[in-house]
Amino acid sequence: MRNNLATDRRTTVDEIFDHLFDEISSLRLRPGDRISEAEIAAQFGVSRQPVRDAFTRLANLDLLLIRPQRATEVKRFSSREIEKSRFVRAAVEYEVLRRASANASPAARKLLDACLKRQRTAIEKGDYQKFGELDYEFHQALCEIADAGFAFEVISMEKAKVDRLCTLGLSKEDRMPQLLEDHEAIAEAILAGDAESAVAAGKLHLSRLDATIASIEATNGHYFDPDGS
Repeated sequence: MRNNLATDRRTTVDEIFDHLFDEISSLRLRPGDRISEAEIAAQFGVSRQPVRDAFTRLANLDLLLIRPQRATEVKRFSSREIEKSRFVRAAVEYEVLRRASANASPAARKLLDACLKRQRTAIEKGDYQKFGELDYEFHQALCEIADAGFAFEVISMEKAKVDRLCTLGLSKEDRMPQLLEDHEAIAEAILAGDAESAVAAGKLHLSRLDATIASIEATNGHYFDPDGS
């Protein structure tokens, strides 16, 4: 957090949102944890209004549960919402892969090679958090190649809703090489102009979360809403 928020080009709401988003997505704040509007306001030295606005943005991403006259808490995982987010993301991502395959070029190869090289470096360093950031970068690059930058807005929004699950999944060192292999297969298919192989690789990639969800539900059921809502 910067010492002088007033001089930053971004708004105080952005600062608070980014801080809490990072705390939640990194699982430093866990599902079910309560957070206080007053305490966050005091931490940032601001009134409650910008905190309230940041809370609203996080609630819109299904990361916070705001209840009138009751404590705000980090939202638990919802099986139903996870299924919906994954459905929406998959539909958009598959179309991106088809369009990217039709746009294979030397520039596309250079972009994807650079993305994959950075991912390999993150794996060599055992940097799980960095790998998560580079996963976003890779999917954004696919949208750029597909000439569908607007699609990344949808993908990133839906991805954010389940990223905490991804973070739990990436806590195992052997998960990152597997995801890198998926990215390499996707890139290879796109650069070969093979749309169907790209989509097949994309489906496998997105399916990796199935085992993670099942494992977390079995070992940390308290992270999930009991009614699935």
